[in-house]
Amino acid sequence: MSTQELGIIGLGHIGGNLARQALEKDIRIVGMDTTAKPDIEEMGATVLDADAYETFAEELSQPRVIYLSLPAGPLIDDELNNLLPHLDDGDVIMDGGNSFWRDSMRREQQVWDDGIYYLDTGTSGGPPGARTAACFMVGGRQDGFDIVEPILDTLSVDQGLVYTGGPGTGHFVKLVHNGVEFGMLQAIGEGIELLEASSFDLDMEEILTNWSHGSVIRSWLVELMAKGFRHEDQFEDAPDFEDVPNYIEDTGEVNWLVEEAIKSETPIPVISQAVQELFKSRGNQKHAYQAIAMMRHGFGYHPFGESEAIAAEREKGMVEDKSRIEIERSPYEENPL
Repeated sequence: MSTQELGIIGLGHIGGNLARQALEKDIRIVGMDTTAKPDIEEMGATVLDADAYETFAEELSQPRVIYLSLPAGPLIDDELNNLLPHLDDGDVIMDGGNSFWRDSMRREQQVWDDGIYYLDTGTSGGPPGARTAACFMVGGRQDGFDIVEPILDTLSVDQGLVYTGGPGTGHFVKLVHNGVEFGMLQAIGEGIELLEASSFDLDMEEILTNWSHGSVIRSWLVELMAKGFRHEDQFEDAPDFEDVPNYIEDTGEVNWLVEEAIKSETPIPVISQAVQELFKSRGNQKHAYQAIAMMRHGFGYHPFGESEAIAAEREKGMVEDKSRIEIERSPYEENPL
């Protein structure tokens, strides 16, 4: 291709922002979506209706490079079935969603039978990254990656593009990435819980800003928490922290990672617990806690519901606040020879 061009199916938060970034970097965009995207068209993109597969293919030069920005699941298979009849040998399809990596391996074999490359393209950075510079983890045949590398290099942050290997590896690496993300979110959330529960009058915004500059735990996630308290950027219209609902939704892909860990007998206790904590946020484990309360009442006459007396015992039951190390230290350690 004399001029870089990219077809994008799905112009939502990720696909739409990738299109905007690409247009600003002189990459021609041909998009398809179920809804009109006037702002993207005004930037110079060609945006077609969601079922205009023939026109979509005709608008792109060969070898066509197409990025799917769609939810994981049967929708990807439907799009492939509709798209493939209009493609030619040597074209490239990238799945930029969070598809299950085994599904990606199956789809790669399906399209390769027609001589078409299929790259499982794990994409990170969220909508802000897609808008300015994303992070890509790409699996598939090397020849296919070589075709798309110049475009992805233009759209990625410095050192944010990696070829992970054969089919399935890109989405597998992205899946593990999402599991690590869950663990980090949980740890930061528990840290906030401790700070908020303390008896100190702490300025959360200042503390999180401090943690974002030079500390060992500095990260984009900590920066996002600081911005949330400041109502900055994407948090401008967000509720105050104390008014944020504690119900957490997710698309479920990290559940697949836990299942894979069980199959391979690989211990991932932090990631597994993070998934469980997310489930707990939805408050749908009512009967388990009822059963625990019933059994505790049975063996110890513990009360049903809240009890001021027991709460007081929980808070004041420890007379001496000594660590286990202090208690178990031997005389020889205290009085070495």
